[in-house]
Amino acid sequence: MKEWDIPYIAGLVKKAQQNNSDAFAELYALTYNKVYNYARHYLHNDFLAQDALQEIYISALKNINSLNDPTLFIAWLNRISFHICYDMGKNQKNTADSSADAELLEIVEDEHIYSNPEENYQKKDEHLRLKEALNQLPFQERQVIIMRFYNDMKLEEIAAACGISRSTVKRLLASGENTLKRIMNS
Repeated sequence: MKEWDIPYIAGLVKKAQQNNSDAFAELYALTYNKVYNYARHYLHNDFLAQDALQEIYISALKNINSLNDPTLFIAWLNRISFHICYDMGKNQKNTADSSADAELLEIVEDEHIYSNPEENYQKKDEHLRLKEALNQLPFQERQVIIMRFYNDMKLEEIAAACGISRSTVKRLLASGENTLKRIMNS
């Protein structure tokens, strides 16, 4: 994961707050990959993730003047992402089935001529088991695990995005990891 140039981003935020559309476009260009990947992992659906991405940036654009400290733009954007994905996830009925079909196709598809099909299947099976185990975690534990390990977010960023303390993030991570280990070893 690349480190953010916070002063540069803060400067872009200040320009965007003065209705500079080029500055906001650059903020989007710098952050959309991370936001999209988060939405994809959260929603388990590429199309919903694209919808979420659009809603996230529309919300950010509409509310950018409410951001008092431009150096907190990334944490603020993470929080918007979390809330929009949470709302979309609540409205989505069966995310596991839609992603299971795509993952089944990935298992069958073998792009490499010289790959070992048995090894490929075992890796895919382990990936599926991990996703199923993640879905068994309590909501907050699942979210901090996804933010930390799928999106490489720092503890402080997770705390800001979820509106919880850093120590709560650490507690949820430890509990989630222990539960995942127990599920995966059973």
